Amino acid sequence: MLSDEMKDERVCISLELLEHFKKEGEDFLKKIITGDETWVHHYDPENKRQSTEYRHKESPHPKKFKTQASAGKVMLTVFWNSECVVLADFLEKETTINSQCYIETLTALKRRIERTGIRNETLLQHDTARPHTSAATRDAIQHLDFSVLPHPPYSPDLAPSDFHLFPKLKEQLKGQRFSCDEEVKSAERKWFQKQNTDIFKDGFQKLVQCWQKCTEVRGDFVEK
Repeated sequence: MLSDEMKDERVCISLELLEHFKKEGEDFLKKIITGDETWVHHYDPENKRQSTEYRHKESPHPKKFKTQASAGKVMLTVFWNSECVVLADFLEKETTINSQCYIETLTALKRRIERTGIRNETLLQHDTARPHTSAATRDAIQHLDFSVLPHPPYSPDLAPSDFHLFPKLKEQLKGQRFSCDEEVKSAERKWFQKQNTDIFKDGFQKLVQCWQKCTEVRGDFVEK
C-alpha cells in the first residue's frame, strides 16, 4: 500500500522526468542507462498459455501437476539503453549484492561505456535499494561521472527492467531446463544478442507512457 506521501513523490518525479522529455525528446531517452537485478532459475515451469499454445484445439488436455521453480538460480544484473544491453553481469556464488559489489558492477559499466564509444551524458536509472543508495555508492557514482535520475521507492512499475525487459527474458526461458549456472548464463547472453533495437526502444517509449499514467492516476501503481 502506498501512502499519500509516496504517491505525491511518484507524481512529482514523473512530472519532472516528463518535463525533461518534453524539452529534449528522444535525445533525453538516449542518455538513460537503466539497470536492475533479477533471479533466473535453472527451471521455471511453463505457464498455462505456453503449455497449450502448440496443441490442436481438439487435443485432450494434458494432466497438469503443480510445479515450482527450481532451487538453482542465478542473479543477473543488466544495464541497458534504448539501443542495446550495455552490460550483463552475474553474481558469483556465495556472495550478496552489497555496496562494494554494486560499485564494482558500476565500474565495469563505466569501462564498457568507454569501450563502446557512447558519448552522451550518462543518466543512470536504478531503484532505491540500499546497495544503490549508500554513501559509498553515491561517492562512487560521482567519481564515475554518472548522473542519477530520480526514482521513487517501491516503484517497479516505473522501472523498464521490471515491467518490460525481465518479463520478456523469463517468458522465453520458461519451460527450459538448465543443469548448471553456466547454461543459464549462456542462454541469457544468447537471448540478449538476438534482440534487435526495437525491443529496447520500445521499453523506453513505454517508460514515458508510465510516467504519464502515473500522473493521471495520481501516483497509484501503473497497470500493465
